[in-house]
Amino acid sequence: VPETGSFSRQYKQEPFEQAPMYVAVMTYLGFGIVTLFGYFRDFLRAVGLEKCHLAQEREEQKADFENFYTRNLYMRVRDNWNRPVCSLPGPVFDLMERVSDDYNWTFRFTGRTLHNVINMGSYNYLGFAENAAESLKTVADTTLQYGVGVCSTRHEIGNLSIHQELEELVASFLGVESSMTFGMGFATNSMNIPALVGKGCLILSDELNHTSLILGADCLENNPGVQTQHMEGSVVRLAEIVALKKKYKAYLYLDEAHSIGAVGPSGRGVTELFGVNPADVDVMMGTFTKSFGAAGGYIAGRKELVDYLRVHSHSAVYATALSPPVTEQILRAMKCIMGKDGSTEGIRRIRQLAENTRYFRARLKEMGFIIYGNDHSPVVPILLYMPGKVVAFAREMLERKIGVVVVGFPATPITEARARFCLSAGHTRALLDQTGRAAEGSTPSMQHLSQQKPNLAISTEL
Repeated sequence: VPETGSFSRQYKQEPFEQAPMYVAVMTYLGFGIVTLFGYFRDFLRAVGLEKCHLAQEREEQKADFENFYTRNLYMRVRDNWNRPVCSLPGPVFDLMERVSDDYNWTFRFTGRTLHNVINMGSYNYLGFAENAAESLKTVADTTLQYGVGVCSTRHEIGNLSIHQELEELVASFLGVESSMTFGMGFATNSMNIPALVGKGCLILSDELNHTSLILGADCLENNPGVQTQHMEGSVVRLAEIVALKKKYKAYLYLDEAHSIGAVGPSGRGVTELFGVNPADVDVMMGTFTKSFGAAGGYIAGRKELVDYLRVHSHSAVYATALSPPVTEQILRAMKCIMGKDGSTEGIRRIRQLAENTRYFRARLKEMGFIIYGNDHSPVVPILLYMPGKVVAFAREMLERKIGVVVVGFPATPITEARARFCLSAGHTRALLDQTGRAAEGSTPSMQHLSQQKPNLAISTEL
């Protein structure tokens, strides 16, 4: 690993501007009105005046708020999720057009395709989810040699030579002793945490951590986990966490599902960004589903840790190994990032992503949007607050041929619904400008809520 001390940055306090009082009041009022209408519609269904198109529920299920929410709130807006994509997730992509004749209970395809929609929702940070002929050739050659699937666990006859090569490369990339890979990023968390934590352990976890981490902790019996602040496209204050870890003799588990490859001068994640020694992180976790354009995940750290997990991890013992073509895709992307392919393409992509991130965040701040997160994060949430605004934003952006992800309650607090832009090295300045203009024009009165004066200087520093 290159010396990172010269690249280390002092942590900058991230702004999390709260909703203005009148916006919060209107948001709660809006949810209250929709909820009252939901109870009224349930009454109409009970007396036979309205038909419920969902599977019939038992009475005890109807009392569950999750089912109530699905029937009466989510169903009204579900056209904004699960849209079928019919192309690769590049800077622009194609969507299959669908319509609903029964208010989103069911959908039907029209046979038309929405072409060249700007993709602001995929985690294709470095643009490796591409159809470049040269890279696909190595993947195709690997498929011819090893086949598409392994059809076995690595404990049996699924341990391929390219798996060994990948794990050695990951350890080298991260600057640690050893690593092991898994076929599913979600299971990398959910199936390894129970192997690492047992009776008498206390887990301190971010309150809005990914479900894979929450499930991993929930698999433990009687776990009195304490939850702390949440993540909003933010970057962990790693140096301070390491200091606390050393002071209280704790173990540190670092999830870099989004940051590995995308953050740091050479893509080595948060440890590189802040100049923290990787040896100070006990368990380094990351996924290959974002910056590497592939699938799966890894756990890395000391050799004794990895050797222990090879024996005790459910994801290692019972799950099939990474498929050969996916493994080759990860190898190719990681070698490109490290410059082991003899080119500077990897570092060019990292720098382009950093430039796009700074530029787009500055543009949104200039427009007056309230945005969350770290200046180095390619995940850019903009706060919309009201459920009606969120739905209108997603629909109007698609009409302007911009594909975005919107998130609201219960995935976020009621007053913190937002749209989430995910930037890529493949985005051009023209695509970012077009997205900014569309966002500014789609939500009148929402882009001028910020009470903080933005710093419009766009740094060119790596």
